[in-house]
Amino acid sequence: MVTALEVPADRLIAELAKYLKERVPEVRPPIWAAMVKTGVHKEKPPMDPDWWYYRAASILRKLYKAGRPVGVERLRTAYGGRLNRGVAPEHFVKGPGAITRKILQQLEKAGLVEKVPGKGRRLTPAGYSLLDNTAYRIMVSLAKERPELTKYLPGK
Repeated sequence: MVTALEVPADRLIAELAKYLKERVPEVRPPIWAAMVKTGVHKEKPPMDPDWWYYRAASILRKLYKAGRPVGVERLRTAYGGRLNRGVAPEHFVKGPGAITRKILQQLEKAGLVEKVPGKGRRLTPAGYSLLDNTAYRIMVSLAKERPELTKYLPGK
């Protein structure tokens, strides 16, 4: 069986973002998402109009990879970066909590994530299934491009 950790992360996240945009009506960027930066360490808002879906897909992959409940603070740390302070040395700052929290709430409404009281959020069986099925489709397309990868497909 192909898992979400066995395929390239960039392809998995792009496919999940496309799926979330087209088939999951609960995941939609709020009105303020067009004007907001994705952290205090960024200078400009994202240029990609679909950045909300890519961030949601990335959060799904991070929850899959963790395999245990993950809280908003840990995700804020994952999406943080180095803050340019002019002539002073750069320091690490956490990413935005509102964006992460809102995406997790939307994924909860979609049934892909569930809350674990006092511990954070984790993927539901539907979330695991979505990521694994997407990973399988990606592996099939990779096997068409590179035939030596067919040995990793089930039943081959």
